[in-house]
Amino acid sequence: MSHPQTHFAQTRFHGPSVLRDRRRTFARVGVKAQLKQLRATGRYDCFDLRWQPVYDEHRVKWPAPAPVFWDSDVAKWLEGACYLLHDAYDPEVDAAVRHVAGLIRGAQHPDGYLNVYFSVVKPGERWTNIRDQHELYNAGHLIEAALAHSRYYKTDFLLRVVERYVRHIRTVIGPGPGQKHAYPGHPEIELALLRLHAATGSEDAYALARYFVEERGNPRGQDGLHFYDWERRQRGDSPWKRPDAYPTADDHWYNQCHAPILEQPTVEGHAVRAMYLLTGVADLLCLDKLGVRAYHDDEDNSNRNDGECRAVTTATTTKAKKDRYFEALTRLWDDMVDKKMYLTGGIGACWGWEGFGRDYFLPAGSDEGGCYNETCASIGVVLLAERLLHLDLDARYADVLELCLYNNVLTGASLDGTAFTYVNQLASSDDQPSRREDWFEVSCCPPNLMRLFGCLGGYLWDYGAGDGNSSGEEDGGSSANAAFVNVHLYTTAVVTFEVGGGEGQGGQTVALEQKSDWPWDGNVSFHLKAPSSVETTIRLRIPGWAKGDYTLSPSPSSTTTTTPTTTTLEKGYLTLPPSYTAAHPSFTLRVGGFAPRHVAPHPYTGQRTLALARGPLVYCAEDADNPWAPPHFRDVLVSAASPVAEEARALRLRVDAARWDCSGKTGDAAVREPGQVEAEVEVEDRYVALRTEAWVRDMSAWRAKRAGAGPGLSVSEGGDGDGVVDGEKKELVLIPYYLRANRGGKGHMRVGLLRK
Repeated sequence: MSHPQTHFAQTRFHGPSVLRDRRRTFARVGVKAQLKQLRATGRYDCFDLRWQPVYDEHRVKWPAPAPVFWDSDVAKWLEGACYLLHDAYDPEVDAAVRHVAGLIRGAQHPDGYLNVYFSVVKPGERWTNIRDQHELYNAGHLIEAALAHSRYYKTDFLLRVVERYVRHIRTVIGPGPGQKHAYPGHPEIELALLRLHAATGSEDAYALARYFVEERGNPRGQDGLHFYDWERRQRGDSPWKRPDAYPTADDHWYNQCHAPILEQPTVEGHAVRAMYLLTGVADLLCLDKLGVRAYHDDEDNSNRNDGECRAVTTATTTKAKKDRYFEALTRLWDDMVDKKMYLTGGIGACWGWEGFGRDYFLPAGSDEGGCYNETCASIGVVLLAERLLHLDLDARYADVLELCLYNNVLTGASLDGTAFTYVNQLASSDDQPSRREDWFEVSCCPPNLMRLFGCLGGYLWDYGAGDGNSSGEEDGGSSANAAFVNVHLYTTAVVTFEVGGGEGQGGQTVALEQKSDWPWDGNVSFHLKAPSSVETTIRLRIPGWAKGDYTLSPSPSSTTTTTPTTTTLEKGYLTLPPSYTAAHPSFTLRVGGFAPRHVAPHPYTGQRTLALARGPLVYCAEDADNPWAPPHFRDVLVSAASPVAEEARALRLRVDAARWDCSGKTGDAAVREPGQVEAEVEVEDRYVALRTEAWVRDMSAWRAKRAGAGPGLSVSEGGDGDGVVDGEKKELVLIPYYLRANRGGKGHMRVGLLRK
């Protein structure tokens, strides 16, 4: 089963690139900067189950105080650290991982239960508020941490812990009498359980994950009530008592349980929860398609009675349930991308519930009515897109994956890896300047970034035995003599894997190397090393923004063999058959689309703006380059007819050790001698800046308008604001959005500028 978190170690980044350099920064600085914050805030030691003063504080949003999430903060850090240790060993990080793993193991109850908050703060209230209190969400991240720990340390030290926890959960939750017919308020455990099943074969994990997916949204799940309504009654909560993040009391669409997943027409609610849920659904289908675990309709173990709970049309009953789930995935994906996604790949316009608004409601900043774009939400899109590519090799999924990764995800961390964003708006405001923070009270995003970049190699490509078109990764006898690589992302890296070979026998090694200066230009050179007996098929993504502009060299027609070497382009992937790769083990792909281009949001957004993009990157303007600009660039206009020039630049930052050094503070292990700590680390990013013409909108008529004299101004008096100040042109400099907030300044920034 090709999970990126499992197969990333078969990819090695080499040579400078944006992705390699950012991953290296997390390994050198970010992992320890986050460890320092975990210690300073009490999270790192929370699994020792001692009382901490912060437990008395009830800040953030009711009814989930920040310490409720602490298990997941530590688990995500542990997971990411294990990924980074694979090729960037650090004794300090190693000691910290070992120490906290011991604390986690020691915190487990005799019955298998494992949760800090409900062991220390509210020990008598476990499983009483599954909707809000994140017990299952935390369990999911503990499972993923245990899998990463097991892979790196080659031990079941934490695996046995989470397997016991899963067995405990199955005694509490399920379709049987006396069980809670529940599912997580914050999805995540679904995808974690399916990863656990793929790694260990755990039937408990598979059954529980499938139950969570299929039971979700059952309107009569427990004693004839929606489970969360039943649970609320058990607690004695008023139906009118609204959790702070909910638009209305008992608003089930916030948690994506307003209807069964198969019946949801649009993507709704909290954006991160939606992405994690859909990733779990996609992974359930991946297990089936790749031959790991067949999905049979007669295994439905939910508590739903189709005739009682929902109307099922004759048409849908003729389809296998897995096909209907795939239709639901694509329906919700299309709704999200077409109507609810920002140009940067951000999702979640609404601050109140950190989630989706109405169709085309995509304001640029908080002073325009919204724009949340949580870092974790776009990480969730990356996770979902990668799973969908296994189900349907369509470049539209990889294009969105790349858009999110290079823009809304990459901007989530500073260039030096020590400061972060939770919210990623497309325009700053006085209340929300473009800045980063060292940490957050609810700090899900920093360790989530680290674990994504830790296993990033697994997202570049999919590969294995066979031709990549079969229903399973191993397709019978032909798999020993066939291999495939589907290339989703371009950078400089090499993947090495084996095909063929029975149990206890060595297989045949296949290696594919790519070299490029992506995302700055589109020339990508490849070199394939494979035995002549292995027929290798390679598929190369042609991005949609390239508009069909690509060249393969040598061209298929240049081969001297008598075997046809015709390449085909299907759903945005260029297929190079074994006849081509055998004749040309070294080849080059040139992708166009790297000239600057103007991009506009959908007209229904009501924004008459233009943004600049180049390749996969979206650009923004900052006051650091444009001191002449009015506040937050609100009155700056650009024209699609203006020429755009490019300028090669480099940004260098020095990171003082005080930002990340934790030497000598790793539990019971001292790992560095005095004088061994680097005083500072230098990080650098080469990039292409853009220059174009700009104007400032003339707002003098509005400034001269008498206060309180009426809400409008006639067009003849300049009320339309179409005029410009003195007609004077300005030079506007733009940089990649991911590099914003790295150079100081006032924190003024904007992506979409008024169209002249």
